[in-house]
Amino acid sequence: MLRIFVVIMKKLIILLLLAGAVIPAAAATGGPESLLPAPAQVIYGNGTTPYKTPEVIVGSRTFSKATTSLPSFAQEEAYRLTISNKGIRIEANTEAGAFYAQKSLDQMRRSGDTLACCTVFDYPRFAYRGVMLDISRHFRDKAFIFKQIDAMSEVRLNRLHLHLTDDAGWRIEIKAFPRLTNYAAWRQGKTWKQWRSTGRRYADEHDSDAYGGYLTQDDAREIVAYAAARHITVIPEIEMPGHSAEVLAAYPELRCMTTDKSGSRHSSDLCPGSEDTFKFLEKVLLEIMDIFPSKYIHIGGDEASKRNWPDCKLCQERMKQEGLNSPEELQSYLIARIERFLNSHGRSLLGWDEILEGGLAPNATVMSWRGTEGGIKAATMGHNVVMTPGNWCYLDKYQDAQFKEPEAIGGYLPLEKVYEYDPCDGIPTEAQGHVLGVQGNLWHEYIPTPDHTEYMLWPRALAIAEIGWTQPENKDWPAFHGRALRQADYLTAAGYHPFNLREEYGERKASLAPVPHMAVGKPVQYNLPWHQNYPAAGEATFTDGQMGSWSYGDGRWQGFLSDVDVTIDLGSVQSIHYVGATFMQQPGPEIFLPKNVEIFVSKDGKTFDKVGEVWNEIPIADRSVFYTLFGTSIKADGRYVRYHAVRSNAWLFVDEIVVN
Repeated sequence: MLRIFVVIMKKLIILLLLAGAVIPAAAATGGPESLLPAPAQVIYGNGTTPYKTPEVIVGSRTFSKATTSLPSFAQEEAYRLTISNKGIRIEANTEAGAFYAQKSLDQMRRSGDTLACCTVFDYPRFAYRGVMLDISRHFRDKAFIFKQIDAMSEVRLNRLHLHLTDDAGWRIEIKAFPRLTNYAAWRQGKTWKQWRSTGRRYADEHDSDAYGGYLTQDDAREIVAYAAARHITVIPEIEMPGHSAEVLAAYPELRCMTTDKSGSRHSSDLCPGSEDTFKFLEKVLLEIMDIFPSKYIHIGGDEASKRNWPDCKLCQERMKQEGLNSPEELQSYLIARIERFLNSHGRSLLGWDEILEGGLAPNATVMSWRGTEGGIKAATMGHNVVMTPGNWCYLDKYQDAQFKEPEAIGGYLPLEKVYEYDPCDGIPTEAQGHVLGVQGNLWHEYIPTPDHTEYMLWPRALAIAEIGWTQPENKDWPAFHGRALRQADYLTAAGYHPFNLREEYGERKASLAPVPHMAVGKPVQYNLPWHQNYPAAGEATFTDGQMGSWSYGDGRWQGFLSDVDVTIDLGSVQSIHYVGATFMQQPGPEIFLPKNVEIFVSKDGKTFDKVGEVWNEIPIADRSVFYTLFGTSIKADGRYVRYHAVRSNAWLFVDEIVVN
């Protein structure tokens, strides 16, 4: 029995070391090294002490004086937690600071029966530390939202952004427009994918095949109150002018009409030329503001097609009256007008970075999602920004090797990549004060169940929490990884369903080291161009010796909306025995394997002989994720190798063409 115990303890210590955990001097002692997010400052004392009910002091002059050098938002959330043999004391300027101190104390207690004597002085880096839940694509009820608020409060996330409306369903009761919830909140098709594949049809609430739901105004008020008790602000989002197909299904008079009044082409855009649109939006926003006391009201503003506006009589009349020269300026007119309405009621407008197009409304705050450029531009202009770029903050992407994960929209965003993000990267020093903070977004197109939502959200939202709270000099990936493991264990024990970080497979192994082959460094002639959005390393991509990661956006995979047709010049006639390349398939972003690949060899670059062909053997109906090699053994002498992959009406992505 003793031998078994020793073996178990050795394995435990190895696991802790691999996890980046700090093994305390006393195995059952809780110390500040376990805190997530990592605190600003820790001073260790001597010895340990059992837990005692803390003395809580809010608003003392002594502590207030100690925080005067901090920004005002940091002063409001700062705390000092002192643990000694004499007792435990919490000092804070506000109830929020005292709440966070208690959460830190709770985390330390979970690590051991006794506490390390220490003083923790802590405050946030950013005022805004958020998570967005998309409850339009797949509805999540009040109880589920309560549960996520509890988890957020454990790690000092303080903004919950609810994406309440979108094409797939309207999710908040508006008494002035009951058809939004007795019709536009219901659809035929339980999942977003089923709804899309069967014609995007809506349903009456009491239809036998209706799927959906919505928050009543009483539900929403309870959520607001529940969050406020945990120092979390709920920010509602009402999409406009795009992503509004469900509104147009319920109230078709809000759509654009063609100039001959015959109707309109398919679009999910509201008509910005119609006064009825503004009357609708203002009535909706009045009820939203009555429910949600948040400073910010999110109005969407993203991905409006604008396709009907040039042919809509009302839109053209509006543009003429207002001196507007483009559809972008017409959208800017709508955003600015809505901003004035919100400002007149003491609120501020928050929108996705498309609201920059056509001119930014004077007081608007930008949520930068299409990369960091929108945030950099807005901050430099003197506007406040919340950074949420897709490459680091879109939690709907795969978080591990796709072959072992449930279907996701595509891409690859492991915990470590989320953690590496700094919201101030690329923003001039003088403009960094306009960065309010950071937010992780969880879109629900491919997330049909509540358990799946938690799986995608946690533990990656823990990284968002530490990015938003912890000072950059105190960030440490190995230490964070160990703390994230402990917090994920706590969430699992509390009934959540986080991704199992202990069984993470990790990055695509082929991408971790250079691949030597005879074409490395050789010039490549493109007979058809790559797509400008996915250039990778340009003409060097296929012969740089670098294989791609799990993500098509990693800068190694080159994207095409045509066949792939390239010719590699080996520099001299050589014996060639193999040619092949890997293609990816990720159905979410419409990336599929080629129909077939043809391989040609030439000695003079003019006359090519076909020496190999590989056909795609995976059925078209199989929408799994694949990383498939299209290569073959050949026997030929030549200087030039032409590789031609035939597109199947979708994106093609290739990383390296290996020649041996």
